[in-house]
Formats: sequence, structure tokens, C-alpha cells
Amino acid sequence: MFRPKIPTMPTPTGQVSPPAVVEPTTIVPPAQTPQPGPVAPAPAPSRPTVQLTPGTALALVGGGTAVVLVVGAVLVSMLLAVAITGASVAVCAVVLRSLLASETKRR
Repeated sequence: MFRPKIPTMPTPTGQVSPPAVVEPTTIVPPAQTPQPGPVAPAPAPSRPTVQLTPGTALALVGGGTAVVLVVGAVLVSMLLAVAITGASVAVCAVVLRSLLASETKRR
């Protein structure tokens, strides 16, 4: 009942063909083609460059500061939650220990 049952390998059904033999082939290098001459560089794409005005720079700094403050507040609150949980577990352990110790002294 508690012995593991090892599955058996199923036997192939139908016609089984032997493995095919692979013959090595030789690689013939292609004929040498002449190198093309120098090509004129393509014109640069006409994309507008991004220019930072004082207003956009101030907005970026303000947004980055807000993100840092929010992430910091979340991390500090998580650390505080862990610390409070640890302290409450420690208090519960001390209370239980004292209850058990006082019960054994009464006997």
C-alpha cells in the first residue's frame, strides 16, 4: 500500500524505423564579390530635439521628489509595522511564560 509504484516505459506501437544515417557534406565558399565603393551618409532624420525649459525642469524635480517621499513613507511604515508586530509577540511571550511559571509554582 505504501510502496511507490514505478511506471513502466511504454513500448512503441506500429512500425518502427531504424535511425537515419547522416552523411557529412562539404561547404563550398561563395565566389568573391567586389566591395562597393563609399556611400554618402544618409541625411539625419528630422526629429525635434527635446529642450528643457525651467518650468519642465522644475516639474521633473518636483515629480522625482514626490516619488522619493512616497516610496520612503511606504518603506518606513512597513518597517514600523514589523517592529510593532515583533514587540507585541515578545510581550505575549513574556506574559505566557510568567503565567506558565506561576502555575507550576502553585503545585
